[in-house]
Amino acid sequence: MVGLEIYPVNTDEYRYLHECGADYVTVFQETYDMDKYETLHLMGHKRVWPYRFDAQERALRGGMRGVAFSALLGLSDFRKDALASALHVYYLQRKYPHAEMSLSCPRLRPIINNDKINPLDVHEKQLCQIICAYRIFLPFVGITVSSRESASFRDGIVKIAATKVSAGVSTGIGDHDSKYNGKENEEPQGDEQFEINDSRSLDKMYQDIAEEGLQPVLNDYLYIG
Repeated sequence: MVGLEIYPVNTDEYRYLHECGADYVTVFQETYDMDKYETLHLMGHKRVWPYRFDAQERALRGGMRGVAFSALLGLSDFRKDALASALHVYYLQRKYPHAEMSLSCPRLRPIINNDKINPLDVHEKQLCQIICAYRIFLPFVGITVSSRESASFRDGIVKIAATKVSAGVSTGIGDHDSKYNGKENEEPQGDEQFEINDSRSLDKMYQDIAEEGLQPVLNDYLYIG
């Protein structure tokens, strides 16, 4: 399965990407608070909030099998952003019942003395509540918990609500290219996009999930042409 996380494009461009082999698109809305969104994007195409909001639907019209949604919890009121994310999925799920849909749950990590800067910090307790609410409201939607979270949190949440966790993650620009194409000695092409907290390898993650009595599944979709 080939999934993409790229800037929003037009329907015909999503169709072209699908014809090239991609079948899943993730778009991070960042925040559904339009006033806050405008303060984060001062110019350029990314500033056009409605165009970004409609990206998943354009991807589905372009033939993509599935789409994923997410707000970066903590940019604005995380409760409102979580509700808006769920309603966004619910709306398109009813309109495109054949499509696979999922939610990601990234958050701004609280920092020391940040309560004075951002009183809307999302701690593990609040994140757990959000994920459980997603599961109750959208029982057939996949829920992804990223490597930003601790191993203990992810081990616990997969037994409650989450359906997908990452492993062997690298967030450095060009880092995977260096590791897997014999370029270990090359200088990195950019800083890491964010720090990860759970650095377990694929083998270790697989083993830990199995030891919890769960069945690790590496691919839940097979295309039969």
